[in-house]
Amino acid sequence: MSTSVSGSNVLPVEQYVAGLNRKRMAAGVLFRDARGRVLLVEPSYKPNWEIPGGAVDADESPWAAAEREVAEELGWQRPLGRLLVVDYVLPQDSRPEGVVFVFDGGVLDESDVENVTFPDGEILSAGFYTLTEARDRVKPLLADRLEAAVQAAVQGVTVLCEHGRLLG
Repeated sequence: MSTSVSGSNVLPVEQYVAGLNRKRMAAGVLFRDARGRVLLVEPSYKPNWEIPGGAVDADESPWAAAEREVAEELGWQRPLGRLLVVDYVLPQDSRPEGVVFVFDGGVLDESDVENVTFPDGEILSAGFYTLTEARDRVKPLLADRLEAAVQAAVQGVTVLCEHGRLLG
């Protein structure tokens, strides 16, 4: 049942909200080493490598999702740094449009990664890679997002991207 305000039809709040578009969300964490290389993880369930992170669950904030994914994938309980990237991702590969957040995980040393255990078997290995080496392991979209994230970390800013590419 709609109500009338000044001659126009207004939907009840529940009906209006039910008709709103939904976007998928994901959150990841950029860890770097002193040489500027980025930490990549090798998933057991797909061929391309990733940064630690994953899908944001229902009723979960992107920052909570990023912390949860780091704990699940690497067994680390670490506070997140600031937001580096907000990336609007176009629909692709049967996936709907989405928004990806990348947070700063800070600078690690090699021993942090050498001593990591993979608690649930989702991740097979992890290591530091240059951006050029990363481009050979990750999807092009993530490679572009990684370049934007590293630039944001170095410059101390947060950047907006569309499908991995910096805006402006």
